[in-house]
Amino acid sequence: MNKPLFDTICFVGIGHICSSLAWAVRKHGLARRLVALDTDAAARRVALEIGVVDAALADPAEALKGAGLVVCGVPVGAMEQVGRAIGPHLEPGTIVTDVGSVKLAVVRDLGPFIPENVHFIPGHPIAGTEHSGPTSGFAELFEGRWHILTPLPGTDEAALAKLSELWRRVGAQLEIMDPHHHDKVLAITSHLPHLIAYTIVGTANDLEGHMQQEVIKFSASGFRDFTRIAASDPIMWRDVFLNNREAVLEVLQRFTEDLTALQRAIRWGEGEVLQKRFTETRAIRRAIIDAKQA
Repeated sequence: MNKPLFDTICFVGIGHICSSLAWAVRKHGLARRLVALDTDAAARRVALEIGVVDAALADPAEALKGAGLVVCGVPVGAMEQVGRAIGPHLEPGTIVTDVGSVKLAVVRDLGPFIPENVHFIPGHPIAGTEHSGPTSGFAELFEGRWHILTPLPGTDEAALAKLSELWRRVGAQLEIMDPHHHDKVLAITSHLPHLIAYTIVGTANDLEGHMQQEVIKFSASGFRDFTRIAASDPIMWRDVFLNNREAVLEVLQRFTEDLTALQRAIRWGEGEVLQKRFTETRAIRRAIIDAKQA
């Protein structure tokens, strides 16, 4: 078993990602004690019942006592509220990170509440399912997946190395990235696909009753994949789009232009245009498979 990296880790919000990380930390022996800080009494109760943490508390002062690492796993829109709650109780030398999908917003909303003697290192695991809550977590979620860290200028190198080592030990591949660049990349790889999925499933939902029933009954694999994506946490994704609006709107404009070009090709029977486009996009899928990210 690995030597523990931390004595105590506190997870702020014990949902899908944090419960998965807690199970992974347990599996690899990376901390002696795991604590959940959550305002949801039901989530605290379940987290204790399934044994994903050793303590589940609602009081920040009590939950953060002795924590060497604090992982914020709340929706991006709640980061300021979390910062106000935990900031006064963070101990010197503590590392604070997060798992949010929009890094500039986390820096903006959580950063101001982190004391100077605490190490603030935002992060984002490129992993997850459409499920939520403490019961949805599993230790293998991060194995072979990327975890992006977006440290700010002046970040303590030892703290960054220690946090990086934790993610490596749970199986993740590490990438260091500028927060602004992260948000632009994720706008195309994650945020736009979710927006499209919500739109397509919403269109099906707006169909007349008998047609809607047939769409569900005869769902092909493509539509099923969209429904899986569109089943993701609506609060989390509401906050993602509102807090990464500039990057999302930029890639959405490019997507709209590309979609218009395909629409024109279909209308005018331009088979060569369609085939060329479809051939080009197959290469992306093959590259994802080769990178073992499928």
